[in-house]
Amino acid sequence: MRDSFNVLISSAGRRVALLNIFRRTLAKMGLRGRVMAADMSSLSSAFHSADDSFLVPSCRDPEFIPSLLENCSKRSIDLVIPTIDPELPVYAAHRDAFPDIGTTVAVSTPEAVGITFDKVSTHEWLVDNGFPTVKQFSVGEGNVESNGLPFPLLVKPRRGSASIGVAIVEDPRQFEMATQAGDFVAQTIASGNEHTIDVLTDRSGRCVCAVPRRRLETRSGESSKGITVRSNELISLAERLCEALPGPYGPLTIQVFVDDLTGELSVVEINPRFGGGFPLSWEAGARYPQWLIEEILGLSSTASNSEWKSGLVMLRWDEGVFVNADQVEI
Repeated sequence: MRDSFNVLISSAGRRVALLNIFRRTLAKMGLRGRVMAADMSSLSSAFHSADDSFLVPSCRDPEFIPSLLENCSKRSIDLVIPTIDPELPVYAAHRDAFPDIGTTVAVSTPEAVGITFDKVSTHEWLVDNGFPTVKQFSVGEGNVESNGLPFPLLVKPRRGSASIGVAIVEDPRQFEMATQAGDFVAQTIASGNEHTIDVLTDRSGRCVCAVPRRRLETRSGESSKGITVRSNELISLAERLCEALPGPYGPLTIQVFVDDLTGELSVVEINPRFGGGFPLSWEAGARYPQWLIEEILGLSSTASNSEWKSGLVMLRWDEGVFVNADQVEI
């Protein structure tokens, strides 16, 4: 059995907690190795917290994938973990190039990423497959009144991420101002409490584990306070959704509103990557990094959907990483 394994956190940004989770996972599994970081900027806390790090072009740059392939080969990286939405279509389109150098990218198929990356495609797919969701229309498809959706409305960029550009609008004037720049969709506002379901899928697309967590507070679209909730209804929803998606692989997050009074569920978003609040699910016992590595190494899986702790609360805080100015090119 091999005794080493190297992991790369891509577009590492502030994902120090995720980086440390992989470190702890390797140590628990008795694997030597490094947890590395790649980013387009050295002004990244995870970049300077990693065992090794390197700069790459923007994921929109044609040299992004060649740079990743070169560095993965040079550094003997076994597993790449994408972390931001814009890089997912790029990794998905080139994911078959990585096994040739011994690297696995934890990314779903281009078909699955295409559905989830575009909010119009996501909504159409949810409706076509019978999943509960909000009402939605694309800005430009007539005026608000002609689409029959009442104010207030939620508007968001069609291909946005991190809640950038998301706004609640109360009237046609606010609607016009919020959507004048870019490609937007408008949605009815879902009732109830927002939940994120942290999901792990294996190579066959099967849901290995699903951990719902209620979002108590968010910042920049990321959960800063939350609580794990063992809801059989949400777990079943995640399993059915993964079964319907064409080729999910690795981590996914599903955003769902739950109306406790009516029992109504509304799926509003699917992101095929680790969510920013995943450390809560990990602390609750959902050992997704370990289960990913076990499958890659061909080990017997220790995955379980029953042993994570419900009712665990996460209260996050900020912590600084301090480096010299010449280390961040200032």
